[in-house]
Amino acid sequence: MVEAELFALPEYPVPGHGKVWFATTQDGARLRFASWRPTVKPARGTIVLVQGRAEFIERFSETIAELRRRGFHVLTFDWRGQGGSQRFTQRGRKGHVGRLRHYEHDLALVMAQMRALPEPYFVLAHSMGAALCLDAARRGELPVSRLVALAPMLGLTMIERPGLANRLASLMFWLGLGKAFVPGGGDTAIATKPFEGNRLTADPVRYARNSALSAQARHLSIGDPTIAWVRTAFRLMARLNAPSAALDVHVPTLVIAAGRDPVVSTPAIERFAARLKTGSALVLPTARHEILMETDDIRAQFWAAFDAFIPGEDQGAGNSAREQLEGGLMQRLAGGRDDPASAGGAAAIP
Repeated sequence: MVEAELFALPEYPVPGHGKVWFATTQDGARLRFASWRPTVKPARGTIVLVQGRAEFIERFSETIAELRRRGFHVLTFDWRGQGGSQRFTQRGRKGHVGRLRHYEHDLALVMAQMRALPEPYFVLAHSMGAALCLDAARRGELPVSRLVALAPMLGLTMIERPGLANRLASLMFWLGLGKAFVPGGGDTAIATKPFEGNRLTADPVRYARNSALSAQARHLSIGDPTIAWVRTAFRLMARLNAPSAALDVHVPTLVIAAGRDPVVSTPAIERFAARLKTGSALVLPTARHEILMETDDIRAQFWAAFDAFIPGEDQGAGNSAREQLEGGLMQRLAGGRDDPASAGGAAAIP
């Protein structure tokens, strides 16, 4: 059992003065949560930081500190089956979830925990977490003011024949093999593999830091996914790729994609963003999948976009995501060039 505390890596300490606790979902899964107060005043609201597959709270210590310095309370958590939350396989390093509704229960609990922190509420979500938040927004179950979705999992580029993989995963699931690793899968965490050729970041220092964290906090890291997780991922992506899905998202949304993402499909992200009524997309051309773990230059582009899009108070309830971007985002990113992003499109950032 993981204790209600954060793992301390001397060379990458977690922010101090945080609160850590466990809470239980409607269907009985025990999730690990953490929160921090801002380090400056006045407070500007609460950011819910939502991770992707195989991640855990401690990997985001740098981002948490940066959000606190911007005046935000931060709430974050570990999805079931990873990090310090409850695992549901005897071999705990399998990246496993049984069904899509299980993640829905997790996110519902997060929204309930959020209510104990100050308004307004915003979400910063990555990859699988970003896709789950987009789906919750589509269903009217993401009660926040704005959403920033980083490299949302709308398509998997690392699978050569996704249609066949989807059918095989469903067949193996119904044959009772849902908790088996994907073919060729194992316990090794992706972040502990060699830096050369990695899919996640071009920053060797941050990669080495995360690799050391995953290696030393083996009780928090996981390896490859199970058949059931793959089936769940395809079901989620199918929902979001339906023609009407983006039209049903009424939370103002900024989607940020990575131009060199070898994990999720940037074209699929752009197609989704093109259908958003209350959102826009930006593409960071040189970024790989983990934008928050990228080089300083790429992260500076991300933070410029974030700071332009996420206000700490209501700055005009009628403003659309496009108006917010045109009001300053592109000027921050492009050094003052008059090159606004169009609503529902994707702007490449030089």
